Amino acid sequence: MIRSLAAGILLAAATLVPTQASAAPVAPDATAADTPVSINGQLHVCGTKLCNQYNQPIQLRGMSTHGIQWYSQCVKTASLDALAYDWNADILRISLYVQEGGYETDPRRFTDLVHNYIEEATRRGLYALVDWHQLDPGDPNYNLSRAKTFFTEIADRHKDKKNIIYDIANEPNNVNWAGIKSYAEQMVPVIRAKDPDGVIFVGTHGWASLGVSDGRSESDIVNNPVNASNLMYTFHFYAASHQQEYFDALSRAADKIPLFVTEFGTQTYTGDGGNDFTWSQKYLDFLAGQKIGWTNWNFSDDFRSGAVFKANVCAGNNFTGTSVLKPAGVWVRDRIRTADDFPTDSPAPEATINVSTAAQLKSALTSVKPGDTIKLADGTYTGNFKTTVSGTSSAPITLTGSANGREVRRAS
Repeated sequence: MIRSLAAGILLAAATLVPTQASAAPVAPDATAADTPVSINGQLHVCGTKLCNQYNQPIQLRGMSTHGIQWYSQCVKTASLDALAYDWNADILRISLYVQEGGYETDPRRFTDLVHNYIEEATRRGLYALVDWHQLDPGDPNYNLSRAKTFFTEIADRHKDKKNIIYDIANEPNNVNWAGIKSYAEQMVPVIRAKDPDGVIFVGTHGWASLGVSDGRSESDIVNNPVNASNLMYTFHFYAASHQQEYFDALSRAADKIPLFVTEFGTQTYTGDGGNDFTWSQKYLDFLAGQKIGWTNWNFSDDFRSGAVFKANVCAGNNFTGTSVLKPAGVWVRDRIRTADDFPTDSPAPEATINVSTAAQLKSALTSVKPGDTIKLADGTYTGNFKTTVSGTSSAPITLTGSANGREVRRAS
């Protein structure tokens, strides 16, 4: 935590030490407006990256709910406080199933649930990813009319918020890419009419596998992208099932199209079975290096190994620490809290981040990586400055400025 610094001084790696999160969640106070949303603001797609309000690529990390028709008891004040202040998550994916006892059975009730979860995420400074969880039937065009009704209301009510992301089709399957593209090009204008600057996600063919599970590949999308801006494509993986072929497709696509991993698990594609943490880490290392965001499946106490909480945890109000978590929950919580402490196979190149305001400095401290330099323009920077990233002896994180030596101060 930086208390006072002349802008011309270089910090050695050891100076920038991650702040330690407490075991219990800490509710925000007057100076704790350093939330993911307050720092990064309205997001947008720049090239193949998701960028913040300062045009800096960022990686969001967080959790997906289970289907809220089954596990709404797991999404409440105590659990969301834990996600925001104990897990230090950036994003909550709100999983609204369309069929399977979901939206189509009671559109009003489920739309209101999503409204409420968006507000709860907003109170905690989290990004809210609204997931239209169509799954069976797999062709999103089947639910086109429902999707238009739902997203028109969601976008209209929340258009002035900076934290809304729209995922218009979870895991399309048994439908070719042309059908998904047609659906997306009908849905994007519906959202844009209400919320012109909101980021939109769309699932890829083959259950969001970039087509691999259908015997296809990412080239279908690369050669025929959706005719829309500020849009990203989603990829899902389950590490015990989806290994080299899927990883290779992701690796190739990452340089060509904007991607976000809206769902992954450390188990098989059923969300159950043993955890393959080796392949899971291989994926997360790559995503960190590419600054591709992710949400893990899932934030519930379902009996499957992929649900992070142990049985019956959601009936109570204790969601902090690791004693309430299954092994997969312990693993993913650690990687949300300290993702930058883990090695990356594909590190992003060293960068110089130019800042001229306290807000930009806060943002830079969240996105900086070992080897980077934060260059301060002349001026006084006052605020609560923290970093969760450590430099190394070979790749220090450096703060530098002009010889004029202005000050950086932590607010008291």
